Amino acid sequence: MNSHLHRDVSLSEVHGSIDTTKQTRWWKQLFVFFGPAYLVSVGYMDPGNWATDLAGGSQFGYQLIWVLLMSNMMAILLQNLSARLGIVRGRDLAQANREAYPKLVNLSLYVLAEIAIAACDLAEVLGMAIGIQLLTGIPLIYAVSITVLDTFLLLFLQRLGMRKMEVFIISLIGIVACSFLVEILMAKPDVNEIVKGFVPHIANKQALYIAIGIIGATVMPHNLYLHSALVQTRKILPGDHNIKRALKLNFLDSGIALNLAFLVNAAILILAASVFYKHGNTEVAALKDAYRLLPSELGTKVASFLFAIALIAAGQSSTITGTLAGQIVMEGYLHLRINPWVRRLITRLLAIIPSIMVIIIFGEEKAEDLLVLSQVILSVQLGFAIIPLIHFVSDKKRMGKFSIKLTTKFFSWLVAAILVYLNIKLVLEEVAGYFAHPGNWFWKIIILVSFVALLLLLLYVFIHPWLSKMQTQKSIQLHAQPQSIKELEIPRFYHIAIALDFSENDEKLIKYAIGQGNKDTIYLLIHVVESASARMLGSESDDYETRKDRERLNFYKSQLEEKGLRTSIRLGYENRTREIVNITKEENVDMLVIGAHGHTGIKDYIFGETVNSVRHELKIPVLIVNL
Repeated sequence: MNSHLHRDVSLSEVHGSIDTTKQTRWWKQLFVFFGPAYLVSVGYMDPGNWATDLAGGSQFGYQLIWVLLMSNMMAILLQNLSARLGIVRGRDLAQANREAYPKLVNLSLYVLAEIAIAACDLAEVLGMAIGIQLLTGIPLIYAVSITVLDTFLLLFLQRLGMRKMEVFIISLIGIVACSFLVEILMAKPDVNEIVKGFVPHIANKQALYIAIGIIGATVMPHNLYLHSALVQTRKILPGDHNIKRALKLNFLDSGIALNLAFLVNAAILILAASVFYKHGNTEVAALKDAYRLLPSELGTKVASFLFAIALIAAGQSSTITGTLAGQIVMEGYLHLRINPWVRRLITRLLAIIPSIMVIIIFGEEKAEDLLVLSQVILSVQLGFAIIPLIHFVSDKKRMGKFSIKLTTKFFSWLVAAILVYLNIKLVLEEVAGYFAHPGNWFWKIIILVSFVALLLLLLYVFIHPWLSKMQTQKSIQLHAQPQSIKELEIPRFYHIAIALDFSENDEKLIKYAIGQGNKDTIYLLIHVVESASARMLGSESDDYETRKDRERLNFYKSQLEEKGLRTSIRLGYENRTREIVNITKEENVDMLVIGAHGHTGIKDYIFGETVNSVRHELKIPVLIVNL
């Protein structure tokens, strides 16, 4: 069965849409695999990172380039783990979390991921808006409002297909890279000093603080969700050889793309060092300050123009990939789909409304403070993405021979520990600054309780995969004395319902159902549509997914009827458990056949929710088939 027909896949509209199976020259194969990492790389050069790069360069010259390099190496490692999860297991990080953690924990992880995406989008909105303001001179509040129009750009790009979207994003990256290349050529940096900057060195506590900021802002949590889904847009043939080849080519893709992001970040720092640090302007960290000072330092307005263009391009590219990450997170955790433009509009409004409110209440000069806030929010979320990812790719049971090796595992946990520590330290410093001011005890208590709750949640996310592997022994139960078996009357079933989920398991369920029937049995095929339209409109829904699901049921019906089996179909809507029960009762079914995924212990209560709820609601036999 074609995987792209199964709705439980990442970015289903483009899943497996790029064919890598054709036998062509090696460089063409390489080109086909290239793309996902470039979409991911824009998150490493978005406007939210520019402030730390500018601060590092203006205050300490070239001394912190090595920090950028180390951060980039961490990013390459983690992004490759994310790609490995998507290629080997065919699951994105949100889907893997949904299958591994309890329902309440997953809801918390979903909310945190959505907040992180909104925070990231906030940084991109402000970056684009400031760029527009710097170019046009219009008030910042109007520039922020203009950014909502890129919702329609994303819709247009999605209609063109994933490959053309990748080309568009790469073009924006090219604009950013070329802009800074020209500016560096104008600045004429000291090459010897740049080389010295690769030698690890921390001058003082302030340099350490900025270094922590650079490292803490480097790895974006939504990029880990994004990469694990984007690699699945490539159609890969089954087999260890093909998976191994895909992993190698994606590693190369990640290496090139993320090193390009490193060069852009290094270019910002080098520009700040060459222009501001060299001339004594050591307090430049704001985007507007950099734009204002560049012409006077370089002697041409072209420099500030290129800076603004690069800022807009960086914000635009990042906001598109942020929306894709939002779609992945929503579908992976909730199995909820909404139209891409609605999703984009909601995400954009969540970023625009706080920006406009801050500008109206506090003025434009406080708008860039939101960039700092966005980085703190991203820091809070980071551990909740990294820790599960390392657990998943270390799992030999599910990853098989493609689980990460001991050395990779060691460095992965080391990177996770460093990033989590630095991000907790960053959050604590921001919170301590807030607590230093008198008053506001209500909000201080809320912040303190939230921080403790997040730490406990992080601890649970860390230890749960290990705890779930521990098998608990069943207690010994005493049974009553055995009774003699009376005359057996074998039941016969004439109306059997089969709950299908449109996966590779459907055939197995149908076989078991036929095994319970006879030549006079009628088989009722049931499937529940769970699209956004079905949730709102119920049986009145007529969206794409509903039509496709009805077509699938009719296809199964025709196949069974060709084999001489009497078959009928029913579609349910919105709630899987309730609809299966209602349809079974309405059709006066004698038996229900339903699938279960064979989880044990606490997972049985989490993932067996539908099966348990259904069998307790029905008084007829329920055959549960382990899948």
